[in-house]
Amino acid sequence: MVLVAVIAGNTVSAQIAGSSVPWLKDISVPEPDNLGDFVKDKPAAIKLGKALFWDMQVGSDGKTSCASCHFHAGADNRSKNQIAPGLLRVNADGTQNPDTVFDIGGLPNYQLKREDFPFHKLSDPNDPTSVIYDRNDVSSSQGVTNTKFVDVIPGSAEDQVKTEPDPVFNVGGINVRRVQSRNTPSVINAVFNFRNFWDGRAQNIFNGVNPFGLRDPNAFVVKAETPNQLSFVKVSLNNSSLASQAVGPPLSSSEVSADGRTFQEIGDKFGRSSVAKGKKLPRKLAKKLFPLRPLGEQLVHPQDSVLGADSRWPKPGLKDRTYDRMIQDAFKSEWWKSNKLIQVDAEGRRTFVKKPDRSLETNEYTLMEYNFSLFFGLAVQLYESTLIANDTPYDRFLNGDTTALTQQQQLGKELFGGKALCIGCHSGVELTAASVSNVSKNGRIKRAPFPPNSPEDNGFFRIGVRPNIDDLGLGGNDGLFGNGQGNPLSEARVAQLGKFPLLLGENPPTLSPPLNPSETVTADGAFKAPGLRNVELTAPYFHNGGQATLEQVVDFYNRGGDFGVLPPLKLSPEEKQQLVAFLKGLTDDRVRYEKAPFDHPQLFVPNGHPGDSTHVTDDGTGKATDSLLEIPAVGKNGGNPIPNFLD
Repeated sequence: MVLVAVIAGNTVSAQIAGSSVPWLKDISVPEPDNLGDFVKDKPAAIKLGKALFWDMQVGSDGKTSCASCHFHAGADNRSKNQIAPGLLRVNADGTQNPDTVFDIGGLPNYQLKREDFPFHKLSDPNDPTSVIYDRNDVSSSQGVTNTKFVDVIPGSAEDQVKTEPDPVFNVGGINVRRVQSRNTPSVINAVFNFRNFWDGRAQNIFNGVNPFGLRDPNAFVVKAETPNQLSFVKVSLNNSSLASQAVGPPLSSSEVSADGRTFQEIGDKFGRSSVAKGKKLPRKLAKKLFPLRPLGEQLVHPQDSVLGADSRWPKPGLKDRTYDRMIQDAFKSEWWKSNKLIQVDAEGRRTFVKKPDRSLETNEYTLMEYNFSLFFGLAVQLYESTLIANDTPYDRFLNGDTTALTQQQQLGKELFGGKALCIGCHSGVELTAASVSNVSKNGRIKRAPFPPNSPEDNGFFRIGVRPNIDDLGLGGNDGLFGNGQGNPLSEARVAQLGKFPLLLGENPPTLSPPLNPSETVTADGAFKAPGLRNVELTAPYFHNGGQATLEQVVDFYNRGGDFGVLPPLKLSPEEKQQLVAFLKGLTDDRVRYEKAPFDHPQLFVPNGHPGDSTHVTDDGTGKATDSLLEIPAVGKNGGNPIPNFLD
């Protein structure tokens, strides 16, 4: 049976799951066609990627890693100091108009409570007109405090930084950790997404430098044609939106980094001062990590499925390993081995010079340092590509085990593919229309089949979680040129500008009727449809984190959303329960119990600050003292489940 669903101008034609549908284990994991041009040993690259992903030394504060926001089912279950005001709000003309007022809790460092949800509160969850209050705050993930990068400190995991006053994230004038402006999505199964981030800014093509793919004409890495001959080259790796995504947060001054740090600084801790900072040279990250022991502040379980053989248990870190050695093991030598350096002057001009018989100057980079963003992105992508949850009751049911789902869950599955219209956005075996397979088959842009047949990006939907002005999502631009300037994130709008081949590397799909440059595109307020496996574990929900339970999510859809975008579903109380039961049948118990490949090193995550939203303690530098929550190291056999959000 084929169902055509219409969601706020977006349409998906999808086969309803049944006995003839493959399960997720039958779906090939997307991978770059030219991966072999860069990676010589994939298991070694996965090992490097797992170490980099979990290593707290990556953060400017020596405490924040990629995993700090992705440690629970690939997402984040913290609930203190996890609120941001509506910082992405815009005016009606699209100009920035950030809301800096905290509606929930009044100030940062607030401890969220169940009664705070949903953020759009109704007296009757079935009646969208029964509004008690409406809040545009976002429940997301805390990152770092507002600091300016000064230098690396030899042998230290913590950068030398200068605290800068934060006008938003402070309590009594003391900086607290900044919170991201969108809820944290899970990295599990994210490899199946054609683009990543909620707004799709992490491009399918990885340029080796930043998230922007072919959109950035100045993204170059360096290749050693011979040990004595270097050349600047552009690289293009398809099916690599995870790599594009991975190189964003390490330089973000609200997520992981002090403002002004580059990828070179993260990789080498020889204490050289920073020059030539900026988006086009994100390689200083390398200068911090290379002399440090990988995972040197964290225990690695001796039965870790990837890193166990290298564990120093019961001591922290990996034995006989350095990051430069791990890069050499994983990547082809033309990307890291050379007798020459890259020298960058104060204006950013780059020249190749012979390696001197002295310590390097602040503006001189080895080939390995210069290309660290390439190694970081690809290694993290290859690690995350192993994080595939494909052994859920639903998957076993698809594979022929008719007892894998309860009777109630089977009824919920029928609702999912029928009356509830879920399959309109969460189509295919991956349970998202934003998948590589769906976009490859049905095109990057398409037309709605009803008047006015608006063009739209495949896999992105406006469902009315918030008014468009609170967050344009896909309707924004890539910001590549600074000051909020750039090209549209919407690929349909890119096609309207005639820039599809230039920015995306191929011709746009042929639409019927042909695309009109002046017609309205469905993009403002649209967001990528996430896959739904393990959704039971990944609250809070939606891009604003405004719903705390699956029951609240089902109520949202049942009433037709909160801002008049969706059709009401008119589900009975019993049908709602059936749908929630089915969603819980999408949990892979390997994820729940952190069994391989979802095992991991020890992690200490910032969990707000001692005190509350009215008082915190200054650590002596203008920043609030941290509360740290230990996530114990787990080996391949797993451990006890981490409590879910607000449990």
